Amino acid sequence: MRHVRLSPALLGFLLFPVFAAPSLSAQEQPAGRRMERLTLQDAIQRALAKNYSIQISGYDAAIAAAGVTSALGQFDPVLNGRYTARGSENPQLLDTTTGFRPNPTHSESDDYSLSVDGLLPWGLTYSLGATSTNSRGSFNLFADNYSTFAGVSGRQPLLRDFGFGPTLTNIRVAQKNRAISEWQFKQSVMDTITRVITAYNNLNLARASLRSLLRSRELAAQTLADNEKRFAVGRVSEFEVTRARSSLANREESILFTQRSVQDAENFLKQLITDERTPALLDYGFEIEPAAIPPPAVVDAALDFRVALEKRPDYQQAQLALQRSDLRFRNARSQLLPRVDLVGSYGYAGLDSDFGASRDMVRNEDHSSYSYGVVVSIPLSFTAERGRYRSARFEKAQAEANLKRVEQNIVVAVGNAAGQIETTQRRMEATKYARELGRATLDAEEKKLRAGTGTTFFVSQQQETLTQLEVGELRARTDYLNALAEYDRQLGLTLEKLNITIETPK
Repeated sequence: MRHVRLSPALLGFLLFPVFAAPSLSAQEQPAGRRMERLTLQDAIQRALAKNYSIQISGYDAAIAAAGVTSALGQFDPVLNGRYTARGSENPQLLDTTTGFRPNPTHSESDDYSLSVDGLLPWGLTYSLGATSTNSRGSFNLFADNYSTFAGVSGRQPLLRDFGFGPTLTNIRVAQKNRAISEWQFKQSVMDTITRVITAYNNLNLARASLRSLLRSRELAAQTLADNEKRFAVGRVSEFEVTRARSSLANREESILFTQRSVQDAENFLKQLITDERTPALLDYGFEIEPAAIPPPAVVDAALDFRVALEKRPDYQQAQLALQRSDLRFRNARSQLLPRVDLVGSYGYAGLDSDFGASRDMVRNEDHSSYSYGVVVSIPLSFTAERGRYRSARFEKAQAEANLKRVEQNIVVAVGNAAGQIETTQRRMEATKYARELGRATLDAEEKKLRAGTGTTFFVSQQQETLTQLEVGELRARTDYLNALAEYDRQLGLTLEKLNITIETPK
């Protein structure tokens, strides 16, 4: 399985100054709920150690690495041993002179063989070993007759399966699969980290939105208290008191919805950074540290496109897939050739009624033995070979088209991500200005209400408007941070900017 390591200091926008989040009030969390302080760096470290998606992808990479080892095993020599006992009773033809059938003949044999067989990278199959046969029967009064041979034999393809290409295809394909799985693992880590950053920022947004709503409720409560005092001295009507009380009650539903969204956001973040599988996962919450907004980012999608082609895991996978399909295509094309193999053997033979004497003849190299020749095999139709070749050719064309599709997707994705950064920067400016105007408008309405020229309706309406403007500004800030993280992911720079290294298994 692949392992990941996070440096002590996170780089990029994670290093921007942070300000301490205020302690959560009892209104912001369920009573008695355990809270843990969590920084973004802690969240990423936990995800790298415990996220199930990363673990599963790591196993895929390890399986692909084992596939390379398995493919290399085709060159492992194999020790083969065999013993065979034979016996037969051979009937004789009828003797036309005497009219009787002679007694059948009997023959027996024991065959022994021991060899080391294997394959060499250029396609030569070899066998190095020895054989011994003890033949006896009625023809020699069942006397032992040992025929022994020791030597080497081989078969070298000259057309089909000739050379390193066909022989090494499986290994090279397995190596491509391993490289693809490593990039897939890298993609899984990048995607998970980006999801953690987004979930962390979204939890901060939910918490900040809840605080804004609680402040809005406090303003409504203060307005109600002021109206009750004014009513007591006859400065406002009872209707204004009732309107203020209704406005305060309306705040409660929004607070309940937002409290629920805070808990949902916490649970989603916990799902990304823990391996807990029991209901205990739901029993605690997080106190987080929201990041300060970094300086405005300047992005150039056209310039960064080349960076994405170099760094993005999906583009690297598409390139490797094309190389893999090319290996299969070339191997399938070589299978259209006829099979012409050079075969041969060389060794030494021995023959004696005593096994030891027969073996000594071989050991002393008394009698040499050799053979050589050519074996030709030509399919009459090449139907299977032509079918595999066409399939491989289409697969290669498909991989080429997929590479172009991925490249086009990168152009669009990088452009969209860059556009999101530019848009969210402008949104932050616009929402900040709108919130400042909303604050000023509320102050003016409150002054008018205190002076007796305003109404509770307009004050309550402006309080709600200010809350919406505050949440809008918070959402724009959160979307900007998320857009920065997404842009790094689209360029393939997430791990590099966070100084995360991926260690492959040995």
